[in-house]
Amino acid sequence: MTTEKKGDCFLTAIVNRRNRHIKLAVDETEKNKIESILRRIKRIDIISNHIADDVFSGQYRSAFRGQGVEFDEVREYAEGDDVRMIDWNVTARSNKPYVKRFSEERERSVLFLLDVSASNLFGSKASRLETATEVAACLMFSALKNNDKIGLATFANGVHDYFPPRKGRNYVLKLVREMLLATPRKEITDLNSTLEYINKTLKRRAVIFIISDFYVPSFSETLARCKRRHDVIALSITEPLENAFPNLGFVTLRNPETGATIELDAGSKRIRQSISEKLKRQREKVEVNLKEACVDLVAIENGGDYVRSLRTFFGNRRRR
Repeated sequence: MTTEKKGDCFLTAIVNRRNRHIKLAVDETEKNKIESILRRIKRIDIISNHIADDVFSGQYRSAFRGQGVEFDEVREYAEGDDVRMIDWNVTARSNKPYVKRFSEERERSVLFLLDVSASNLFGSKASRLETATEVAACLMFSALKNNDKIGLATFANGVHDYFPPRKGRNYVLKLVREMLLATPRKEITDLNSTLEYINKTLKRRAVIFIISDFYVPSFSETLARCKRRHDVIALSITEPLENAFPNLGFVTLRNPETGATIELDAGSKRIRQSISEKLKRQREKVEVNLKEACVDLVAIENGGDYVRSLRTFFGNRRRR
């Protein structure tokens, strides 16, 4: 064997050995990641089950009562039909009276729309996405206790992953795993296209929880169309730092969805007030959008006591 060939074999051996070390390191990293995910799933399973059993016992079921019938179809009016069931929109279009027919709803479907845009990585105590995942898991186990079908859709610039509503504890654990493994997307959040997708996909009436920071363009019209068919609840994950921007001196802020950056003097009281007021106007805009669509809003402070917020919501809804 020539010296040149010996040298090539030696280099090949080094490269192969190096690649094996890299593969082992990657495998170890992946193993640690999987173990971490499994620990979080177990923790969420224990906490959510406790909350569903001991804290929300009976509250979830009573909060969503009155869903015993669902719209089935329209048909021509016949003598003896209840005039209160006339569908005036269809009647006007066809110039003939039509009535709505309803059927008993044998089982309820509950769908969770989870915002996985990059803005939800932000958080002073925990990321918004971590809080959103815990809140969703808690409600999923409550729905499971009620024998409901449970589904999940993750979205950012439209729907990324969709898991249709199904029953079973194993399926809920799968959904929890998918939420924990969700990769935050560096893209502009589009709630409108997400709601359009759901309107086309879900054929039967469902309870829909939208969990997001709601830093999105106007969405009231699309949401109103969704609300006409489904029972929609908005869970807004708020961040305490946005209510009173801290004095950090000169800082560089980056938009996690667009990548745009801006440098400013957070030591200036005027600038801090300007930031807080801008964020306040954004929250007020969201509230207006939800009010126009007649959708309930539950504000959940990131890192705060979300159980109290949910119990208050269930209690208010039950008393309607």
